[in-house]
Amino acid sequence: MRKLIGLFGGFAAFLLLSAGNMAVAEEGDVYLTAGAMIDVTTGDVMESPALVIRAGRIVAIGTQGDLNAPEGSQAIDLGDRTLVPGLMDMHVHLSGDAGGNFFAGLSYSAPRQAIVAVKNARKTLMAGFTTVRDVGAGGYSVIAVRDGVNAGDVIGPRIFAAGHAIGITGGHCDNNFFPPEMQAKSGGAADGPWSVRAKVRENIKYGANAIKVCATGGVFSKGTKVGVQQLSLDELKAAVEEAHLRGLTIAAHAHGTDGIKAAIVAGVDSIEHASFADDEAINLAKEFGTYFSMDIYNTEYTLAFGEANGVPEENINKEKQVSKAQRDSFRRAVEAGVNMVFGSDAAIYPHGDNAKQLSRMVQFGMTPLQALQAATINSATLLKMENDIGALREGYLADIIAVSGNPLEDVTVMEQVDFVMKDGTVVKSEIN
Repeated sequence: MRKLIGLFGGFAAFLLLSAGNMAVAEEGDVYLTAGAMIDVTTGDVMESPALVIRAGRIVAIGTQGDLNAPEGSQAIDLGDRTLVPGLMDMHVHLSGDAGGNFFAGLSYSAPRQAIVAVKNARKTLMAGFTTVRDVGAGGYSVIAVRDGVNAGDVIGPRIFAAGHAIGITGGHCDNNFFPPEMQAKSGGAADGPWSVRAKVRENIKYGANAIKVCATGGVFSKGTKVGVQQLSLDELKAAVEEAHLRGLTIAAHAHGTDGIKAAIVAGVDSIEHASFADDEAINLAKEFGTYFSMDIYNTEYTLAFGEANGVPEENINKEKQVSKAQRDSFRRAVEAGVNMVFGSDAAIYPHGDNAKQLSRMVQFGMTPLQALQAATINSATLLKMENDIGALREGYLADIIAVSGNPLEDVTVMEQVDFVMKDGTVVKSEIN
């Protein structure tokens, strides 16, 4: 009902503003102008756009001269810059850092992880990412940061937080780096369908608004083989059913072919990594409408800086195994028309550099528009937020960024964001 009222209010404001442009501003209204604006749905470019923002939402869109500023509104002119919807990253770990020693983070308490996540949430937002999905952190630390962002205590993007990533004992989502006498165990370790279901319920109990499971081995765990399936089909189905009963989306970490297929058949909403997706897996993803979230940039950082950062040889070797295969799978998935979202795995490389992946998505098969769509409307649809975020439209939340140049011609301009507005509030403005 609130959404309907908000949309009606926005439409009414649009009618008032269009009918002679004589409307008087409400407190906090913003009149935003720029050189151009991208419609990420169609790829159309509007010249000299003007937007009116009220109570955190876009209530009117027109062109300068046709849509004038409501009397008393705050005017923000971004000059010749291009407006783009706030970007969205569907695979981050805000509580982790790439630049420090690889093993340092293993000793972090939940409060320490939360402090790291606060720092990285700010970096991410300043890079133009107004929405992220955090797919695994210890001690419910990122859930606490999300709540702090929502309360206005700290600055960060809109966060969908999974809590503990769920996987088998000794699997990719467990903690295998310490000797047996230390009895180290991840908060998401679970064995058997009912145990997995209980972990989903536990995450939700403590505030998770997304769920993540580990269907296969991974690159940055100890003693796991990247391509080998870990969670069984029955365990995956239990996790999916429980998440969907509670209205949450569920992501599956899955590098290996069998694990990818099992997770798709179980009904997960997105496959993370999808490194060894064969043609059957790609066809299954199309059949089930499953999204692929493929982190095809971070391999460059790992192979360049991993050794200096203390990443063990085992993990670097697994990254070498995955690197080319994942990019080949990405290209084939794009050509086949699989639903694709933007997922960077930030924490494996530095937070704030998320947008560097856009150019790799273009390099390995996407058009610039498709890459932008993956990071906007596709991600919004995955999160079931397609009527609120992901595009610049009347009635949508005012998540708006501005860049110099046209990203449809050169997507690398997205790596330098000059202006960020989230929920109608300006959080960054570097406009001369």
